[in-house]
Amino acid sequence: TFKAVVDEAAHAVFQGKIAVRQQAQKTDARMMSRALLLSAEAEVFSKPELEIFADDVQCGHGATTGTLDDQLKFYLMARGIPAKEAEALLIQAFVGEVIDTIAQESLRDALSAATLAWLGERG
Repeated sequence: TFKAVVDEAAHAVFQGKIAVRQQAQKTDARMMSRALLLSAEAEVFSKPELEIFADDVQCGHGATTGTLDDQLKFYLMARGIPAKEAEALLIQAFVGEVIDTIAQESLRDALSAATLAWLGERG
């Protein structure tokens, strides 16, 4: 799974390809691109591709692009969390799904700290 958080006038591009040759029967492969847009100017281009030459496989691909969930933000705000903090929590949860998969603790901690610093700068 590829994830991107895109803010201001930034652009993100994902182009992935799963190629399954004829000899690779019983292949099981998945590819997903998920993007979170934080401004109206932000853009994401996703192009997940499957190239399959075998007939006994299970493969899938997909792409989602969206904004912060207004209902989740409202839920957090209804519990006394200010709007900017609620947004930061939702972004942190989105990014955290990837960071939590990193086995190396020092790298995981560094990325968590960088995420928090960026969210703090974002205001």
